[in-house]
Amino acid sequence: MRRAVVVTTGGTIASLRTPEGGHRAGLSGADLVARVDVPEGVTVEVLDAGLWNGFALRPAQLGEIARAVRAALADEDVDGVVLTHGTDTTEETALLLDLVHDDPRPVVLTGAQRPADDPRTDGPANLRDALLVATSPQARGAGVLVCFDGSVFAARGVQKVDTLATQAFGAPSGGLVGRVGPDGVHLAAASQRPPALDLDAMDLGRVRVDVVATYPGADDTALRAFAAAGADGIVLQGLGAGNAPPAMLGAVTALVASGVPVVLSTRVPAGPVAAIYGGGGGADLVAAGAVPSGLLRPGQARVLLLALLAAGTDRADLPAAFAERAVAVVPHAALTD
Repeated sequence: MRRAVVVTTGGTIASLRTPEGGHRAGLSGADLVARVDVPEGVTVEVLDAGLWNGFALRPAQLGEIARAVRAALADEDVDGVVLTHGTDTTEETALLLDLVHDDPRPVVLTGAQRPADDPRTDGPANLRDALLVATSPQARGAGVLVCFDGSVFAARGVQKVDTLATQAFGAPSGGLVGRVGPDGVHLAAASQRPPALDLDAMDLGRVRVDVVATYPGADDTALRAFAAAGADGIVLQGLGAGNAPPAMLGAVTALVASGVPVVLSTRVPAGPVAAIYGGGGGADLVAAGAVPSGLLRPGQARVLLLALLAAGTDRADLPAAFAERAVAVVPHAALTD
């Protein structure tokens, strides 16, 4: 028999309609597992970590989730962990878990797009698939994965790509790392993973990192406002390959000079951030000290910056530490969509 621990945190997969209207997380882990056709040869234990809507999570709660996953892995006889989670912030939690994961056993995030009381709910099928992946020998060494609608993605670079469809996730710059089908689990060989960060050294609740959007005509108002509010770091959601209106360059320069790191990402779904253009573009922003986010989009870039700052990374070492961990993990033999 293979053993899996299901760590539950709420989300749509556990949501029911309330008398006041709308849905809220309410099902326990035992309730979720009772609805699943558990794969043959797999035993399941449950650890309820919380009942949150994904959009309501705060950084400190991400740390709580990471500690719950670590507790689930404390038993050496456990083969893998499944984490049920709200889809709105799955990509953030998945990255944080991957940053601190130093165990060969996999952690697999899943959830649902349709509530538990919807007759067409996708939760039970997703949970069963995630159990198959978490207990598959192929998944050892793969780190943290997201399993949804039969597709498996590495944590780094995964994005929610549809608000309502059951095929909710994609990895525009990396592609699939696996599939779950009628004939079982198929996973590509895992890439080398960067060193894990020390979860115990992090105080995620004390660090503030904000995201600033760019758009035609944007100025430095938001940058300066977040700095005045006490931001420890800022992620700039740039245009194109990582560009911003010229009126933002001065504030970026001042922020970096004052010791507030600025990470440069992009609103474009795929492709790397690149220092190409002057006139306030990526070349000028990087020259001013902004750190390119590689293949990470703003949500995950924020989590990485948050984790590095919470772990006490020296400001001088931050660009190299960020670059080392910002590479989306692409398997040696990636599966095609």
